[in-house]
Amino acid sequence: MPIYCYWGEDEFAMAQAVKTLQQQVLHPDFINFNCQRIPGEQSGALLQALGEAQVPPFGGGCRLVWLAECNWNQLGADKGQADLEARLAQLPTSTVLLFTSGPKPDARLKLVKWLQAHGQWEEFALLSPWQTDQIRARVQQRARAKGLSLSLPLADMVAQAVGNSSRQLEMELEKLSLYGAVHPLTGEAVTALVTGTSQNSLHLAKAILAQDCPQALTLIRHLLARNEPSLRILATLTSQVRTWLWVKLILEDGEQDNQGIAREVEVGNPRRVPHLAEEVRQLPSGRLRWLLAKLLELELSLKQGSPELPTWETKIVELCLMS
Repeated sequence: MPIYCYWGEDEFAMAQAVKTLQQQVLHPDFINFNCQRIPGEQSGALLQALGEAQVPPFGGGCRLVWLAECNWNQLGADKGQADLEARLAQLPTSTVLLFTSGPKPDARLKLVKWLQAHGQWEEFALLSPWQTDQIRARVQQRARAKGLSLSLPLADMVAQAVGNSSRQLEMELEKLSLYGAVHPLTGEAVTALVTGTSQNSLHLAKAILAQDCPQALTLIRHLLARNEPSLRILATLTSQVRTWLWVKLILEDGEQDNQGIAREVEVGNPRRVPHLAEEVRQLPSGRLRWLLAKLLELELSLKQGSPELPTWETKIVELCLMS
């Protein structure tokens, strides 16, 4: 009676993990018969899943019952906790139960506590664009998984190209893997093959800060063309500008200790502080306050349904041309 619980914001990485689990537990000839996907937000979803779990698998392999997009508060609301735990504990060994959700499950819920004690949990966190070390490490990890040997400079190039997008990373590594099977991988080859170099939200923030309007407009067009959600792009910009403003205000107060600044700004890596300080050293704090206010205006426009690209372009021109 294996139970798996996947959660996190990296939807693509989670989908890949689900696919891997399906390949591990399902017989390839009977996938359509033995894989049942149930919307986890609907009323009675867990009871339906427990009923499906009692059905023996058809043919070979196991049966996979997948509760997708779980509403953890809703799950288990139709039955007492003791009854649910008893039924979960009695699931046949031929059944695999999978829970997936975006938001982090509330550990205070009794059902979640039981699943934490009896299931296998895995988080699929979406890395922040500035977490370059972690992004590079993920590039190298995924490259090794594909049998691809990337030197550190090449891994850096790929990391800068794909940013925190797991989906684009898989696509670019697949291209490099096919090319590398025939030709040696060089910096020139990576540049030619990998699309989207430096096209992430953090680079967009830096272009706006540098008042590089052509580059900022190019970046936002590429991001939207890659179907990056506007509000996610905006959340990264707002977070970055708020961090810059906070660092600037602390520096103006005379604080010089990187550890202290990191604690105040809630930056996990103190080594990032000197880079942040250098980026805002020549900027007045008033400009950063103005940028933050304009980003809030942009958020309101997008949430009111304004056309994405024209709204972004108009606001970026305004942000970059501010003296």
